Amino acid sequence: MVKFKKKNAIKNEFTKEEFKKAYVKKVEEVSGENFSESSIQNQYDALAQMVMETITEKWVENNRRNHERDDKQIYFFSIEFLIGRLLRAYINNLGWDKMVPDALEELGVSYEKIQTREHDPALGNGGLGRLMACFLDSTAAMNFPGHGNGIRYKYGLFQQKIVNDEQVEVADNWLRNGYPFEIAKPEKSVIVKFKGNVREEWVNGKLVFIHENYEPVLAVPYDVPIQGYHNKTVNSLRLWSAQPVEDFDLNTFNQGHFLKAMQRKSEAEAISQVLYPSDNGFEGQQLRLKQEYFFVCAGLKRIVRRYKKHNNGSLDGFSDKICIHINDTHPAMCVPELMRILIDEENYEWDAAWKMTVDAISFTNHTVLPEALEKWPIDMMKELLPRIYMIIEEINRRFVCEMNSKYPNDEARNYNISILKDGQVHMAHLSIIGSHSINGVAELHSKILREETFKDFYAVYPERFHSVTNGVTPRRFMMGANTDLKDLLIDTIGESWTDANCLSDLKRLEKYADDPAFREKLKKVKQTNKERLARHIKETQHLDIDPNSIFDIQVKRIHEYKRQLLNALHIMHVYNQLRSNPNADFVPKTYFFAGKAAPSYVYAKEVIKLINVLAEKINNDPLVNSKMKVVFVPNFNVSGAEIIYPAAEISEQISTAGKEASGTGNMKFMMNGAITLGTMDGANVEIARAVGQDNIFTFGLSDVEVANYNEHGGYRSLDVYESDPRVQEVLNQLINGFLNGTNFQIIYDSLLLHNDNYFVLKDFASYCDIQQISSQTYCNQDKWLRMSTINIANSGIFSSDRSIADYQKNIWKINH
Repeated sequence: MVKFKKKNAIKNEFTKEEFKKAYVKKVEEVSGENFSESSIQNQYDALAQMVMETITEKWVENNRRNHERDDKQIYFFSIEFLIGRLLRAYINNLGWDKMVPDALEELGVSYEKIQTREHDPALGNGGLGRLMACFLDSTAAMNFPGHGNGIRYKYGLFQQKIVNDEQVEVADNWLRNGYPFEIAKPEKSVIVKFKGNVREEWVNGKLVFIHENYEPVLAVPYDVPIQGYHNKTVNSLRLWSAQPVEDFDLNTFNQGHFLKAMQRKSEAEAISQVLYPSDNGFEGQQLRLKQEYFFVCAGLKRIVRRYKKHNNGSLDGFSDKICIHINDTHPAMCVPELMRILIDEENYEWDAAWKMTVDAISFTNHTVLPEALEKWPIDMMKELLPRIYMIIEEINRRFVCEMNSKYPNDEARNYNISILKDGQVHMAHLSIIGSHSINGVAELHSKILREETFKDFYAVYPERFHSVTNGVTPRRFMMGANTDLKDLLIDTIGESWTDANCLSDLKRLEKYADDPAFREKLKKVKQTNKERLARHIKETQHLDIDPNSIFDIQVKRIHEYKRQLLNALHIMHVYNQLRSNPNADFVPKTYFFAGKAAPSYVYAKEVIKLINVLAEKINNDPLVNSKMKVVFVPNFNVSGAEIIYPAAEISEQISTAGKEASGTGNMKFMMNGAITLGTMDGANVEIARAVGQDNIFTFGLSDVEVANYNEHGGYRSLDVYESDPRVQEVLNQLINGFLNGTNFQIIYDSLLLHNDNYFVLKDFASYCDIQQISSQTYCNQDKWLRMSTINIANSGIFSSDRSIADYQKNIWKINH
């Protein structure tokens, strides 16, 4: 494995005393008051400004070095960037993580309280956005020039509240107090064109295309610096805000049409208001399509403009120096938009433009679920993006002609893999055809892409398909979130593992798995983190939980295939057991859930309701609540995750086999010493191989068994219901008023009448068995702590540094 040296290592800009003096001065500057009178908000603002002043100096120097070195630049295009709070991350990466807390404490200021003033940026939802944030962190840590390109959502997804046991969505106004870690660059704004018509005419013997009568929207860039870990690299995350070209129609207003005068402003700003607007109706679908083109068009214009500026006004050699990496299908319009720029604005011929486009673009697929592979109505695309649709149509025509020529006996197959079919534009097909590399995000996921989801494409382009297992940044999710564990590991095996792409050095920890002294220290670290989470739950939800119970945690987006329902049904079964025998020998356990359901995803919201009703019933039952409790943590975000992951002992990764692309929560739990309890799905397969079957709890159908059932029409869920009295009991309780009078008919019907598409009942018995085994194992603390140590020691391959190194070696191929 390549080790990345700290060739641009940094030193502290301040001694502690210098920092204290500068900080007091900065607080007084921002507050206009004596330091002793300052508020926590003043103290936060001052610290944020000091951090930004230091980073921006490095940012300028980094941009100069990039220009001089002329390295290949990576641009991550993603609809989500779930970056989390940045203040502590910046301070850690600057190497101030010891000095700042000590200095602030000496000044009588609470570093912890200051951090709470930062609002989590509402720029993502789940693993997709968090992965991109990890990749930005790793590219900077490894001194690669890698930048993000996304949307500056005003309200993000939503803030989740639980009211009467149900999810309620509230606007997440994260920008209410401004954001100190961004720099607005209105002078670099670009125009994005929607609707209108395209006129064709011959000019000097060449057919040209002129987009007329369009509706312009101004894309205004905001840059967020990405500071590398203990080095001088500062990359950029560029976020685009949509604004009207003309802010206000005064004539219309003076005519008395007050609302109409504001219409353009409202329509433009809607593009960057909310992440994933509901797409149930035409207007919502069109807004999503607008969003996707908006940040693609703006981002590519920025890249092209910068490249020409440093290449004598020419785009020659573009794909040798630029890598456009599209994260899932949301940025798929990078393909036709780059073609539009090259042909319409830079006068390249089609073949040359196509080669440049394919050579520049690489595509990561994140799902095997057919409903998640985006498709847009052709009529909608034609109306909203007329020139883009023309280019897609021509790409499709040429592709189908080529396939029919190469494979004349496979016309049906050739049509099946075309971009335009059944009245829709298939964005995954566009992404594959227009990219030189397509990768899955775990070995199993990549295998399913090759052999099932995209098997026809694999037959055509086998050389394009790769596999790069996801990873997570240890700098945030272990070194930052679990400082006690970090300190213990440094004391035990040294600190080489903290360097970029060196997490595999944790392997040296394995020899301490049988060391009683180390295991006892590890136990204390875990207990401290459990107590911290228990305090957090008490403060935020007014619920007492036992920090000596097993902390069994499932935190992720709420979806049927992730099977929070299986977990909930098992909890109901355990509750029934304890109710019938309160004195049973049962290892106390606290079951944690967290995650959001899409606003229009009725079934997922019903599962959230079930969990909360169940929690209310169990937590208020004196017969059992000393042995089990259920906690649903609302509004799960990165800051909450940083408290939850270090406290976990069991990591629930129980998706239906073959449905989870990779998962990254499983890796964060593993790094913090939790034991995975899961199916052999996604990256769980690689975790099991890394730690050995003795150090993971696996259960359930395999992906092959699931695929076989699906191929033959599923299985008969009623057979499980009739043969297993435990299943009968819990399913009947869903509809007989047992759950505080609440009826869950939708869930009951999905499992019995609609044949349990995600095999919840089929895996129920196996899940119950492995839960019991895990509890029995927990009673042997020496064995449990040994397993925990083995998991930490083998978590190095799940660092996002390793992922970036794999991308660099196999896909981007940067000479660095």
